[in-house]
Amino acid sequence: MSLQNDLLLRALAGEQTERPPVWLMRQAGRILPEYRAIRSRLSGFKELVKTPELACEVTIQPVDLLGVDAAILFSDILVVPEAMGLPYELIEKVGPPRFPETIGSASDMKRLHAVDPEEHLGYVLEAMKMTRSALDGRVPLIGFAGAPWTIFCYMVEGGGSKEWSRARRMLRSEPALAEDLLDRITEATIAYLNAQVEAGAQALQLFDSWAGALDADLFERYTMPRLKRICDEVKGAPLIVFAKGAGWQMDRLATLSCQGLGVDWHMPVSEARMRAPHHVLQGNLDPSVLYGTEAEVRAATQRMLSDFGRGMHVANLGHGVYPDINPDRVRAFIDEVKQNAHSEGVN
Repeated sequence: MSLQNDLLLRALAGEQTERPPVWLMRQAGRILPEYRAIRSRLSGFKELVKTPELACEVTIQPVDLLGVDAAILFSDILVVPEAMGLPYELIEKVGPPRFPETIGSASDMKRLHAVDPEEHLGYVLEAMKMTRSALDGRVPLIGFAGAPWTIFCYMVEGGGSKEWSRARRMLRSEPALAEDLLDRITEATIAYLNAQVEAGAQALQLFDSWAGALDADLFERYTMPRLKRICDEVKGAPLIVFAKGAGWQMDRLATLSCQGLGVDWHMPVSEARMRAPHHVLQGNLDPSVLYGTEAEVRAATQRMLSDFGRGMHVANLGHGVYPDINPDRVRAFIDEVKQNAHSEGVN
């Protein structure tokens, strides 16, 4: 099936495109009333994630309602630790996801097992297949997973944290245990991403949301080898690595064999280009800009596009869109990117 809009795939292949492709992290859900209407009928977030028909529906909503150039499957990075044997819970209107049990010792590792994607994550793969079929070639479908360090953080801490002190303490006080856990997560992630490609994903993103919590030595020892393994062993679709808060490690990230590197809003585009001259860069509008007026959103988008220049750029935010953003401001951002076509092409 040929794609009607292949901007993202051509951009990630390093081709010069009519304009930058544009999509948003966390575009599936959150800001859309249509998503909230579906969510309100269910027991909670996990029911939506684990119901392929509904995950498919909310994945496609931003394509219909916002006009983005790619769909990203509605799911969550925490499905991987759950598949490994460490289930998470999300109590609606109480707080963020948490793990009732955590990994803090070698004996805790006995709870974990190897991941068979078809057996343990079949609901995600079914949603991927359904969505790829339902999109009918309109735009590419993106799959994703959390990077090993980020997943490690949740499995050790049991939930969110400002400092990730327990996770970082394990790296320093029990390095062998930390290496074992990170390697198991890496193996599960490679299997999961390859299964997503087989199920229909046409591009992939690896979210290392807490990469910025590590210093240079810890990043080099614990993060880089696992990112390299994933980039080398996941086949069949272009891969974007987004290490939030770790722009200062861009020269190291630029050694990875992935096609794209995410840039958050803290990183000057000129510096990112200098440090990663051969990678497609994705980003990097500050999501808070979308709280401004339409004119402010459009002006900031133009500045971002000017900073990146023509080619080797996927337009996106510097992190996920916030849930209380007005969808009209998101549409203004997307429309402004689309106005930058320099020849006849995809609208």
